[in-house]
Amino acid sequence: MTIQEYLENINKRFKTGISSEHSYRGDLQTLLHRMVPGFLVTNEPGRIECGAPDYVITRKDVPIGYIEAKDVGVDLGSKALTEQFDRYRFALENLIFTDYLEFRRYKDGEFVASARIAEIKKGAVVPLPQNYNAFSDLIRDFYAYEGQTIKSPKKLAVMMAAKARLLSMVLENALTGDETNKEDSSLRGQMNAFKEILIHDIKPKEFADLYAQTIAYGMFAARLQDPSIETFSREEAAQLIPKSNPFLRKLFQYIAGYDLDDRIKWIVDALADIFRATNVNYLLHEIGDTIQMNDPIIHFYETFLAEYDPKVRKARGGMVHARAGG
Repeated sequence: MTIQEYLENINKRFKTGISSEHSYRGDLQTLLHRMVPGFLVTNEPGRIECGAPDYVITRKDVPIGYIEAKDVGVDLGSKALTEQFDRYRFALENLIFTDYLEFRRYKDGEFVASARIAEIKKGAVVPLPQNYNAFSDLIRDFYAYEGQTIKSPKKLAVMMAAKARLLSMVLENALTGDETNKEDSSLRGQMNAFKEILIHDIKPKEFADLYAQTIAYGMFAARLQDPSIETFSREEAAQLIPKSNPFLRKLFQYIAGYDLDDRIKWIVDALADIFRATNVNYLLHEIGDTIQMNDPIIHFYETFLAEYDPKVRKARGGMVHARAGG
């Protein structure tokens, strides 16, 4: 599919007057596949309903970028979209916002470039072929993204917290939907088991917070035990969490193991990305030198919780760390 063919399809759907943002998803997915072969472009409705971006781009099972699409003609600068857009751009390092005609790219939370390949005139989608090359360059640069090397403990804490907050939101949406629809999901079963064993009156939001913190801290603890700098994954983390932390190891394997809910798998994998780009042992050495203490892990965990949500840190944030033997 060429850009021109893509716009012809968009125009046909737009002119029916009954199309929504969902109507165009397949067209953009096909265009992206054709423009840069060798990458997988995934669009999963179940995941999207819980608050995930519309598309995830992966290379050899590793996510390299995300695209959030709104209906054709929607003002991407609208204040009504600011909260959602900010949540995504701070949590996801390589991101595009689009209304299927204009494409705005963000890298590490900052605006990089935009390209508009069509505009709406007199109820029709009118191509702007003079911008096709700029759009092609934007997409190819988007696909060529490689994560930055993280050398600052503060930067790692901020990036971990942003992804954990997004994970918590997606989890809460999934749990609320499961309870409303009486779905017998693994997530709902895990929350009910948590109620029976630990906190009997816990609500979906509170459970989502603890779940997100456990995954973030569990992957951090696992990365500390990882002998290879270049490779790290969610599956590997479940095996690497030290046996000296039996509570954390068991809890992480239970909630983030091989049966991880598909609706949240994408963001957990995105969390693994930042650890692949981080020499955690080097960071801990830096923290130890700065604060002159023998156990910098405690300090880093407190820094992460402060970035995640200071209120959660004061209320229940230390629970996972304390039970993990920290």
